[in-house]
Amino acid sequence: MTKARKYFGALALISGATLSLVACGNNKHTNNSNANKTNHKFSETVPVKSIKTLTYAVESDSPFTGIFLPELSDTTIDSEVQSPGLESLFSTDDQYKINNKGAATFKLNRKAKTITIEVKKGVKWSDGKQVNAKDVEFAYEIIANKDSKSQRYTESLADIVGLAEYHEGKSKKISGIEMPDGENGRKVVIHFKQMKPGMLQSGNGYFWECAEPYHYLKDVPFSKLLSSDKVRKSPLFFGPFRVSNIVRGQSVSWERNPYYWRGTPNFEKVTASVISSSSATQAIKSHKFDIADVVNTQWDQTKNATDTNFIGEVPLSYNYLAFKVGKWDKKLGKNVENKNAKMNNPALRKAMAYAMNIDAVAKRYYQGLAFRVNTLIPEQFGDFSDSSIKGYPYNLKKANQLLDKAGYKKKGEFRVQPNGKKLTINLAVRNNSTTAEPVWRNYIQQWKKIGLNVKFVGGRPMEFNNWVQAVQSDDPKIDVFEGGWSLSSEPSPNDLYSAAAPYNMARFVSPVQSKLLADIDSEKAFNHKYRVDAFRKWQKWMYNEAYVVPTTNSYSITAVNKKVTGWSLKPSATNWFSAGFVKYNIT
Repeated sequence: MTKARKYFGALALISGATLSLVACGNNKHTNNSNANKTNHKFSETVPVKSIKTLTYAVESDSPFTGIFLPELSDTTIDSEVQSPGLESLFSTDDQYKINNKGAATFKLNRKAKTITIEVKKGVKWSDGKQVNAKDVEFAYEIIANKDSKSQRYTESLADIVGLAEYHEGKSKKISGIEMPDGENGRKVVIHFKQMKPGMLQSGNGYFWECAEPYHYLKDVPFSKLLSSDKVRKSPLFFGPFRVSNIVRGQSVSWERNPYYWRGTPNFEKVTASVISSSSATQAIKSHKFDIADVVNTQWDQTKNATDTNFIGEVPLSYNYLAFKVGKWDKKLGKNVENKNAKMNNPALRKAMAYAMNIDAVAKRYYQGLAFRVNTLIPEQFGDFSDSSIKGYPYNLKKANQLLDKAGYKKKGEFRVQPNGKKLTINLAVRNNSTTAEPVWRNYIQQWKKIGLNVKFVGGRPMEFNNWVQAVQSDDPKIDVFEGGWSLSSEPSPNDLYSAAAPYNMARFVSPVQSKLLADIDSEKAFNHKYRVDAFRKWQKWMYNEAYVVPTTNSYSITAVNKKVTGWSLKPSATNWFSAGFVKYNIT
């Protein structure tokens, strides 16, 4: 799923597949110049040259929810369909470091414990009104007000002075957000309790990177935002395009935003449409769409498409297996672990990981474009990733030994719990591709080989939106679930796995982990060597406890019609503004 949009500073659920933590308005493709050394098969961009309607495919076997408000939306599908209009306050370089080339400037003062944001003059909403200081603050109010039911409120954001008090209803204003020139000014000063080493990076989770139109939404109660027509049918953006038509769950048509601050986008119109994963290959080969992601399991059938450029990357993401050991306590606003939970035994969790023949599955079903991941900090994050951790390579002997030693004895075909009770493990799986069911039936057979009785919740993989609801609400029928995170560009895992993180959907809590996470984001961690060491200690702890086990990542390949130029997967790219059609295709 999505890292709490660290946004978000952290997350979103991957398109019909995952939650994600990417930063507001950033391109969904997240790469790094120090990227995984396996990222060598594809270039990152197509040649630049120089206007009609761009057709854009959003591949999903489920409709998009249509929540055009990133403070309330946490799925990659919604992020994709609103990307022509949704723009972050900040631009970044290709290492995700925030610069002043975007809609707002950014200045960090470590001594004063502040960040100053100033929206540029001429940055306007798609109704022509200047984006102002109140719009920046209003986004925080949406996240922190309990009535909005946002999943974006995190322990990291609570580092802002007064945000927790506002969240708890103890204050009507967020005291740590100052507007020196008033609500209609363009400057905002955010005060923090502590400064964090990741604050110079987009997606860090300690401040939000979006603004929302207060003048347009102020009359909508927070409790009604999620269902409001102003959010679902006629949202405002300050990006290159504005909404012209929405077909609920299926498509969004966009026209140029006449007030866009950078100037006139090259494309006249954009249409983003949902198509099923099974239709992707034919859609690419027939040029039904100008931009479409390749389904990796269909690469062999797609790679020879004519008049098509293929560009690719290893995204900042991973799939995982998570073990439910607790629940989310709404009153306390944190996770509560059940020490007696069925899956609260590290030996059982590790045995299931070792029994998964991931390498064989990646080769058979994903045509060499998927690979096993060993740790929860991907190697794109350079020395923060601990390459000494080898993960859980396929090893049935070790799996059986772990279960035997932990007291999971065989009783007939299957093992029983150490207390002698029957052991049935209920697995929740996303039905996010045509291979989901055969892949996970394979794993169920692997677990059977070590004596574990694992069954699909509901008898089969779940429709994606139902899976999201069941996992986030801690459906008691779920013991284990698989998912995927599209990560933010700042590697801190705090918003995904801390005690107060809603996205910690395994619901594990540990004082040891809390200290390890605090070290990663401490003042001491402004020292790079200290932070590297802190990251590695946390990764080893997670590896040993195995509450969440990384499984795979894969190349992300995009098919780009040759009539499109300048489309790029680089973090600094401004595709919706700068990409266009080649001149000889203009009519």
